[in-house]
Amino acid sequence: MTQELTMNTLFSLLTLIGVINPTLSLVARNFPYEQILPKQEIAQAQTIEVLQPKTQKLWTVVTAYSSTPQQTDDTPFITAQGTCVRDGIVAANFLPFGTKIKLPELYGDKVFTVEDRMHQRFSDRIDVWLPDETLAKNFGKRHTLVEIEL
Repeated sequence: MTQELTMNTLFSLLTLIGVINPTLSLVARNFPYEQILPKQEIAQAQTIEVLQPKTQKLWTVVTAYSSTPQQTDDTPFITAQGTCVRDGIVAANFLPFGTKIKLPELYGDKVFTVEDRMHQRFSDRIDVWLPDETLAKNFGKRHTLVEIEL
């Protein structure tokens, strides 16, 4: 599915999230395109197509872990990427850091980010971080569909 954004909408969005300076946004928004482009090209120049990210789907084993020394190393609250553990973090050895994934059968549209690693013997599974050891143990070992954003 695609959506069309006008240049004004795009500049407003980029300004809002801090990607561009508000002054630059106003200058670009009010730029006299008609002085340098023929009319038919103005419409093309002011419309940008936003594509949905591509995903790869695969079935894999999903387990859970918590921040306890028995389940981690001697820094149980720090991920392998050097960030603090929090909701939405997963460990996976077969995916690069920063990869976004979904576990639709377990969590619907919730997006997880790979920021941690597991023991090297687990090269084909995903480990979801949970805040409590009991929750992690009760999660068990599940076979589920994983959607990986490419």
